[in-house]
Amino acid sequence: MHFLPTTARGPIFMLTATCSYVINDTMMKLATEGLPPYEVLFLRGVAAFLLGMPMLLMLGYRTQMHLLFEPRVLTRNLFELVAILCYVVALANMPIGDASALGQITPLLVLLGVSILFGEKIGGVRMALICLGFAGALMVAQPTMQGISPYALLALANAVFCAARDIAGRRVAGHIPGMIVAMSAVVVVLAGAGVMHVSTEEWVAPGPHHLLLLLGAGFFLIFGHFFIFMAYRIGPTGAVAPFYYTFTLWAVISGLIVFGELPNVLALCGIALVVASGLTIVLLDERRRRLTVVA
Repeated sequence: MHFLPTTARGPIFMLTATCSYVINDTMMKLATEGLPPYEVLFLRGVAAFLLGMPMLLMLGYRTQMHLLFEPRVLTRNLFELVAILCYVVALANMPIGDASALGQITPLLVLLGVSILFGEKIGGVRMALICLGFAGALMVAQPTMQGISPYALLALANAVFCAARDIAGRRVAGHIPGMIVAMSAVVVVLAGAGVMHVSTEEWVAPGPHHLLLLLGAGFFLIFGHFFIFMAYRIGPTGAVAPFYYTFTLWAVISGLIVFGELPNVLALCGIALVVASGLTIVLLDERRRRLTVVA
């Protein structure tokens, strides 16, 4: 990685992470065409566990393995579990671009949550941007007289629980490595998906192509966890965070190339609103931080 310019490493790592997550989602969606969603999530978890544990050992975290079950880490990852249980069903039943776009309101919900829970001031401009982001999410979900699609509601629930996860993540002690937190999430989701599969689904024997897809999904999940962790470690948050929103771009490209799906005009406008509002908030926060440092 040393051949990359220092200032470019964080953004490149974030681009790599978001692309990896979308490849993971794409492989999972393909696998749900023949397998129940929670079985897919469980098998993906097995693959991620088998691939991720050696990575932890290679990174030198052998003596810190007990932190996988540290109470605040577990609390954070229980929210992750509920979020992904909602998301995998939504992903199996709606276009990947739409499902991903609805998840992009997570940072806006985090801002709202910390304001309510911790009394952090949002300000009029940021509140207006949050409202624009929510309006964009509604344009993607496209409610009718019969209400919003249950799968769109699940995608929105994913965003809510991801925001709760990120807020809970603020309570995780700084000495706990990011990869430990990520691997703990893999373990918690693996266990939760197993319980949901046994209690709500019938086992369907996976074919060789299913196993290959889920092995690939597990690999790209760990790859994404690693590079998002490295992005925030190497690059300043203000330089890295805007590239988080490329998640939606990758998802739209995947939907078009792999599934022949393209969001309609209203949904594309909604995606643009969600991304623009989120990016503007990130850039405003970075500008305010720099002004504070100068002062």
